[in-house]
Amino acid sequence: MAKKSAKPAAQQGNLEETVNRWEQFFENNKKTIFTVMAAIVVVVAGGMIINTSVIVPRQTRASEALFPGETYFVQGDFETALNGDGLDFEGFEAVAEQYGSTKAGKLANLYAGLCYAQLDSTEMAIKLISKFKGSDRMVSPAALGALAGCYADQGNLAKAVATYESAAKKADNRLLSPYYYFQAALIYEAMEKPEKALKLYKMIQLKYPESNEGLEAEKYISRIAK
Repeated sequence: MAKKSAKPAAQQGNLEETVNRWEQFFENNKKTIFTVMAAIVVVVAGGMIINTSVIVPRQTRASEALFPGETYFVQGDFETALNGDGLDFEGFEAVAEQYGSTKAGKLANLYAGLCYAQLDSTEMAIKLISKFKGSDRMVSPAALGALAGCYADQGNLAKAVATYESAAKKADNRLLSPYYYFQAALIYEAMEKPEKALKLYKMIQLKYPESNEGLEAEKYISRIAK
């Protein structure tokens, strides 16, 4: 407690720096989600086409219905991606409702949640994104990462940091794990829990030294250690 009262100005400066860094990181996180989700749609759709079960025609139709929305989503036209273009694409919500039992339908539901997040309808985003379940190391962690971002946007930092750490553990890869651990560390700093942030920064530096986050970790470690 004595340290907090001794350096209020410095701490306020650190907090503002952390918040600014967090906001920029959140913007970058959105771009990563776009890339991951676009790639996974292609993989999932391809898997559906080669499936030989009786459900194939429905899955294929769902995949085809989903595809146009991907283009709108990646282009940043979230309103059209969500609600349709009035032509051939009905929107992610409609695809999710019509084909909810298929993999493409479930993915459409996730996309709809991400669109709501981008359109600042956080409650709806959380409702839809939290429905997505999976065991892979790309889409599922990306969904958790998006969910964590929604919690952070609401100011629920405790839930956000726990979800970011869950996303990092679930990913267990060099692309997403350091990214989400770093986000969690930034939020720990914003929560004035520097010891937990320091632990994560050091872990990132040790386990993912060649990642962007691993290369940046040292300056954050040095700042906390002062």
